Amino acid sequence: MSAARASSVRRSLASIVLGFELIVVFLATLVIFGLSDLPPWVTLGGGALLCLIMVATLGLLRFTWAYAVGWAIQVVIVATGFLNPAMFVVGALFAGMWTYCMISGSRIDRQNNAA
Repeated sequence: MSAARASSVRRSLASIVLGFELIVVFLATLVIFGLSDLPPWVTLGGGALLCLIMVATLGLLRFTWAYAVGWAIQVVIVATGFLNPAMFVVGALFAGMWTYCMISGSRIDRQNNAA
């Protein structure tokens, strides 16, 4: 298990995106709960589980494998668009931000390590 550098720009950007995404997922859970015909335990339980996974991932970003979990979270959030079509847009926006932050953060970290 390799650990990422403590002052990594990629880690900082990932935590910012996941933190804001956590708030949006919580609010989206409440919207889907109010608008869908799914049983409440499915909607609220699924949203709570996704929020817990996101919080755990925030704490585990010191490990490189946690970034793969972050990518999986992006896929799941885009897939919630099947429950509420607006989540396709929200998920795509956050997936785009995640992609940009991973690419830019990695590039900046490489430049900082080379200097």
